[in-house]
Amino acid sequence: MIHLPTLISDLGLILAAAGVVTLLFKKIKQPLVLGYILAGVLVGPYLDFLPSVKDHESITIWGEIGVIFLLFSLGLEFSFKKLVKVGGSASITAIVKVGFLILAGYFVGKAMGWKDMDSLFLGGILSISSTMITIKAFEELGIKHKKFAGLVFGVLIVEDLVAILLLVLFSTLAVSQQSAGTEMLFSILKLGFFLTLWFLGGIFLVPTFLKATKKLMNDETMLVVSLALCLVMVLLAVQVGFSPALGAFIMGSILAETTQAERIEHLTKSVKDLFSAVFFVSVGMLIDPGVLVEYAFPIIVITLVIILGKIIFTVLGALLAGQPLKTSVQAGMSLAQIGEFSFIIATLGVTLKVTSDFLYPIAVAAAAITTFTTPYLIKLSEPFYNLLTRILPKRWLDAIGRYSTGTEGITRLSDWKVLLRAYTFNTIIHSVIIIAVIFLASRFLQPFIVENIGNGMNGTIISVVISFILMSPFLWALSIRRIQKTAYAHLWLNKKYTRGPLISIEFFRVALGVFFVGFLMYEFFDTWVAAGIALLLTIVGMIVFSRKLQAFYDKLEKRFLLNLNAREAQNAQPEILPWDTHLEELVVAPESSLVGKTLMELSVRENYGVNIALIERGTIMIPTPGREDRLYPHDKVLVIGTDDQLAAIKELFQGNIDEHKEASFPKKDMTLQKIVINSSSPVFGQTIRNSGIRETTQGLVVGIERNGERILNPDSNLIFENEDVVWIVGNNKKVPDLLK
Repeated sequence: MIHLPTLISDLGLILAAAGVVTLLFKKIKQPLVLGYILAGVLVGPYLDFLPSVKDHESITIWGEIGVIFLLFSLGLEFSFKKLVKVGGSASITAIVKVGFLILAGYFVGKAMGWKDMDSLFLGGILSISSTMITIKAFEELGIKHKKFAGLVFGVLIVEDLVAILLLVLFSTLAVSQQSAGTEMLFSILKLGFFLTLWFLGGIFLVPTFLKATKKLMNDETMLVVSLALCLVMVLLAVQVGFSPALGAFIMGSILAETTQAERIEHLTKSVKDLFSAVFFVSVGMLIDPGVLVEYAFPIIVITLVIILGKIIFTVLGALLAGQPLKTSVQAGMSLAQIGEFSFIIATLGVTLKVTSDFLYPIAVAAAAITTFTTPYLIKLSEPFYNLLTRILPKRWLDAIGRYSTGTEGITRLSDWKVLLRAYTFNTIIHSVIIIAVIFLASRFLQPFIVENIGNGMNGTIISVVISFILMSPFLWALSIRRIQKTAYAHLWLNKKYTRGPLISIEFFRVALGVFFVGFLMYEFFDTWVAAGIALLLTIVGMIVFSRKLQAFYDKLEKRFLLNLNAREAQNAQPEILPWDTHLEELVVAPESSLVGKTLMELSVRENYGVNIALIERGTIMIPTPGREDRLYPHDKVLVIGTDDQLAAIKELFQGNIDEHKEASFPKKDMTLQKIVINSSSPVFGQTIRNSGIRETTQGLVVGIERNGERILNPDSNLIFENEDVVWIVGNNKKVPDLLK
């Protein structure tokens, strides 16, 4: 009789159970994740009335494979450029929410008499919301075009990175079994070092490789290469002491910056779906139904903490970030669940054997309940906001409104801020590269040269020369390269008191470069005399060949930036603005009643309260179109209005096109911005029509705040007064000129 390996038979049983149960969940319109978990419970080792997976090692293996590909797919949707673009609002909201929920989870665990490690892991489990469940709920409810959705997606992006940091910190705590400050700090610095190094190296090498092999890449080859890159990064992450999940996430985020990102995401979707199903089924297999009955009270308590805590702390974080109350409430009630990263954190505790057996099933049960409640909470968010506006004191609502509008608008950075920010990034990036070169040279290059080329002093000299050649462009950029020349010149020429700090900064840069060269010499030479001579020679060489180093570095930087910007990432939604208005791009359908009519005939501003900021017709751009401009089929029209106004006019634009289809993001140069008029402003004392705003900024005045009163769609004869807060939709590069 032919013997079938247990691993294969277990996989067959897992997929069969997942298929049957998820078909049922699809029929009753419930999240598939819950179906997978239920399938895992049914074929798990704790129930005997069905065939079950008996080999716990198989469960662990399939679960680890599932985590790798799940994190790889999350990385493909993440990208570091998205993280940079989410803005301060999403970052502040996410950090406040995660921080308070970790504390809340820890204290709730301690209140129930749990151990410190159980309570800490509970805090981590509660702190991260589910990207998959939230996006799925938004799609099913057709609200991805809503303004608060932009904030929610930004928070989820930041939380993904925070979750990776939590995995590293919890791993360190679990191994050391104590909260040693130095070990925690070392783990954070180590994570930051390798994240920076992998991102820089990945962006420089991976897109170049994909571009060079583009003609050879059919779908099959691209799939194999993508999964190979994922597993190579997994190996690298494990080699330096991180989890396999981190490596998969990093490679996914690197590939997300390439021009092939959409293709890779499409090709790997089936692999991701397969192994994600395996992972969630393996999650269910670790649940003991008896534990759920025994710990019913903690499950109820933790579920309430998740729902109430996430709503309260998300709203608090969003309000602190300057969001309106309505947006804050809608975001808070959209994020009141836990999901895939919570499972991964719980799995980490089980794998490292630092958490109690009951924590894992409790977390999964709470996740299942909050997954069910998420769509209903999202639907109730607007009625709940309306209730708050009725019961909260008017002075509170006015204060929140003033704070919200006061945090928006154009902020002009001082020359010092511009210079220090540029120097900080320059120092961190090039220090990471130089340290990596030194350690790679001392650990791998020198042993190879000594073994294969020459031993003794000859091998050392060859190793030092090669290492220095590799380091020299980055040493030049670290110590000599001039950064932000305009800001530097302003500080040097305009204020004599700034010259001392500027000289100190330049001295620090040079000293840091000398330190790294000395560090290199210390790694290779036994005597200080030899190291000193080598250090002197290398510094002289840097000065002599400065021009050539500059030219070579410029080529490296150009290649890096070309790779980084090759894929035009979709622009982030504009920041939340007053009157709950935002920009949206609508396409004129051929069957639309708008076709062929002038803007004067349509009167969209008078009839719907929206403004048309830009019309894109093929390669032709018409910013702030006039009353005689007409709309034609397939015109892309950038409009500004509230959620309700845009929903009303969308039907006119789209005709019989699905009104829930997600609109594209607005063009990058057209944004809604705030300026404050003062007596020295060029437009002070002039009417809107005579101010030349339309011609100067390609802009349109959509609102004015004056003495606490809001004037929406002001008349063109209105005169600008001192301290008017003016909201303009226009070219984001030209509107700041009004401040001069």
